Amino acid sequence: MRKVKVILDSTCDLTPELLEKYDIDYCEMGVSIKDKEYPASLYWDKISPKEYYDFMRNNKNERVLTIQVREKTYETKFNKYLDEDKDIIYISCSSALSGSINTGRSVAKRLMEERKGYKIVCVDSLTSGMNQGFLGIAASELSSKGKSVDEIAKYVEENKLKMNQWATVGDLKYLAKAGRVKASAAFFGNLFGVKPIIISDAKGNNFAYKKVKGRDNSLVEIADSVKNNIVDPENNFVAVCHADCLEDAEHLKELIEARVKCKGVMIMPLGPILGASCGPETVSAFHFGKEVTLVGE
Repeated sequence: MRKVKVILDSTCDLTPELLEKYDIDYCEMGVSIKDKEYPASLYWDKISPKEYYDFMRNNKNERVLTIQVREKTYETKFNKYLDEDKDIIYISCSSALSGSINTGRSVAKRLMEERKGYKIVCVDSLTSGMNQGFLGIAASELSSKGKSVDEIAKYVEENKLKMNQWATVGDLKYLAKAGRVKASAAFFGNLFGVKPIIISDAKGNNFAYKKVKGRDNSLVEIADSVKNNIVDPENNFVAVCHADCLEDAEHLKELIEARVKCKGVMIMPLGPILGASCGPETVSAFHFGKEVTLVGE
């Protein structure tokens, strides 16, 4: 049985250290700033997180656009590991947020017709961020235990809706521009200091399911949500991701640790793709938990 290579994409937000530790690769998306395209690199080798989010702060009329994985990127990445005599599982960003999965499946189908006997399984994670990353880590651990690509895909399909996301933003306008909330809701939310709690629903959409007054209260709400929804915390990590607001991320980590005895709380930057939609000062927590059943309006 062939070894299985796990491939994600730029929305998984895994750090270089985690990508190396778990032998995970990813297909790069892109961002467009002032009509110039840049790779959405998880290595942050072209621009630092601070520079990226400072640009957004200082150029509020310039929207950072996101670019899905290109067909050529899939071809190059898939062929690399097929050449190494490996099957592939690609765990994509939610299809509700990106059309990349469709391109990936099209390329996979063509390559499997050309290279008989090899398998490329593309799974729609119905999530993004570190929840997608956590699924990739679990898939990698199963691969290291000798599981087949079909067995790994089955695990991901059965557990992808058990990935929980809780987030709050610094300014609702970024979500409004990205189509996540209505412009009127963003205006009145900022005016009265209302902070939404953003979740990923059962269809893979991000939406504001709850409103909290004030930044501090929003962090407490996230910590309480982690406490009330995490499953088997002693054997699972919580990831706290932030868009250049380390102090708030550290505070959220303390709030979570005071409520939950989990395997650990990791702090890391929010990646360039999610950051483009959510904006600076976004803070989020990701973890394995109760199955998501809620569907946004």
